[in-house]
Amino acid sequence: MKKGSKTVIITVGIMCFILVSLMFIQFNTIQKVNVANLQSMRETELRSELASWNTKYQDLNAQYQDILTKKQQYSQSIGEDAKTMQLLQQELGNSNTILGLTDVEGKGVVVTLTDNDQVKIEAYDLIELINELRLSGAEAISINDERIVYNSYVADINYSFIMVDGNRLTSPYVVKAIGDQTYLESGLTAKQYGYLDTVINGYGKTANIARQDDIKIKKFTGTLNSDQISTQ
Repeated sequence: MKKGSKTVIITVGIMCFILVSLMFIQFNTIQKVNVANLQSMRETELRSELASWNTKYQDLNAQYQDILTKKQQYSQSIGEDAKTMQLLQQELGNSNTILGLTDVEGKGVVVTLTDNDQVKIEAYDLIELINELRLSGAEAISINDERIVYNSYVADINYSFIMVDGNRLTSPYVVKAIGDQTYLESGLTAKQYGYLDTVINGYGKTANIARQDDIKIKKFTGTLNSDQISTQ
């Protein structure tokens, strides 16, 4: 194997490690934001909170920009080695899928969460569902056709509605996940430990889970940077 090819493959491995690490970043949680409480906070507290969130998102954005830079470098450095080209193209495709930059289609599960007369679905319910699906190997996730990416956030706003990446969503919340159907479903339905028992049934909430063979999840259309949260 040529020395240049070895270097490229090693670099690809480093990129994959970074991407896998990003997959396990916990979703940023902004739960039960009460407008009255916000209004009562001192100006200094608000400034401190805003600075903290901006720092977190700037760090994530720096990692994201670094990945995009590496992708461009890999594309430019592809030579005549057919195997190296094929490997790089495959890794770039996987990277785009993980980052939510491409449309995805395949088998998976659809979870529908619905408000009922007794209780409403909360941001916490969706966050726990997203994390459970990620841990079960979901390749792509969406909520009401909004693609979930590595720095997506879900928030309760004044107990009235839920925001996902700045977009207002209402019941029913249709969560689609592409991946191994058995793994995805088992993590949600396991007795006493699964999502249904620990998050939904115990609190009288309503959820329906079904397998589907032709799920389509569109690519993320927003902007993946720190300005996204600071301006909303």
